[in-house]
Amino acid sequence: MNYPEHYNKLKKLMTELGGEIPETMKGFQSLHKSAVAEGKLSTKTKELISLGIAISVRCDGCIAFHVNDAIKAGATHDEITETIGVSVLMGGGPALMYGCEALEALKQFEEKQ
Repeated sequence: MNYPEHYNKLKKLMTELGGEIPETMKGFQSLHKSAVAEGKLSTKTKELISLGIAISVRCDGCIAFHVNDAIKAGATHDEITETIGVSVLMGGGPALMYGCEALEALKQFEEKQ
């Protein structure tokens, strides 16, 4: 999978879905903005937590978004790979497979920078 392309495709599809269910998408966007805003935890920390959950629940699209957003929030390669490790601890074998996917996403997004 090409994660940067997947990310862009999902952004386009989310915009289309927003045309179909605008109030729901506005609500989700508001929740997202509020949840990742700087607070007692930094946005970077919140994105790393989100990535860990994305790996554990095995969501390719979520991995694409949260690797991208973690990088944008200032997360380093090592911080992201350490997050992958914690996800494997909590999610076992399936999380290991998706942790590999997250590593691939990280490499692809780093190449685009």
